[in-house]
Amino acid sequence: MIGIQYFALFVTAGILLNLTPGPDTAFILGRTVTSGRRAGIASAMGISVGSILHTFAAAVGLSAFLVTSAWAFTAVKLVGACYLIYLGLKVLLQRQVNLLAAAHSKANDFGSAFRQGVLTNLLNPKVALFFLAFLPQFIDPTATAKVPAFLLLGFTFVITGTIWCLILVWFAGAISQHLRAKERFGRWMNRAVGCMFVLLGLRLASSR
Repeated sequence: MIGIQYFALFVTAGILLNLTPGPDTAFILGRTVTSGRRAGIASAMGISVGSILHTFAAAVGLSAFLVTSAWAFTAVKLVGACYLIYLGLKVLLQRQVNLLAAAHSKANDFGSAFRQGVLTNLLNPKVALFFLAFLPQFIDPTATAKVPAFLLLGFTFVITGTIWCLILVWFAGAISQHLRAKERFGRWMNRAVGCMFVLLGLRLASSR
């Protein structure tokens, strides 16, 4: 494949990395469990769009700016951390209602879940650094078309990741649908997801 080396190894490594739980996976599962399968799909699509934007940014060298500029990395990191903490507190502080009914109403707000997915992904500078560090290893140093090769690798990684995320959404939605009908479990689930978002934000803020 023009400009790319060890493509089969890249696909294998990409799939294994996608299977490794991370902040994006936690966010998608959290939205699916609390708001239903439709919101989970929207979150997965939003994160995929964010990853595509990261791919373009890395291809044109914007991610390199985060590597060389400590203040830019810190600024993006803190904004992303604050956003995750905000989402967590929003879930924790919202009035407790029947989660089954809430899931149906929130599931209609596809756009909100999609936007949250995009922002959660874009405001994590570690994602940008990952694309910048991982993808170039599979680009032929002698290739003249490095940017197209970079984009192709990025899109391949996003596609495999999206497929895995949709599988997670399907199973999480199937399991949580009948559990949401139990009011006590629903309250616990809301609190657990809210705490998870806050912890993810704190973890991102403390990362280097």
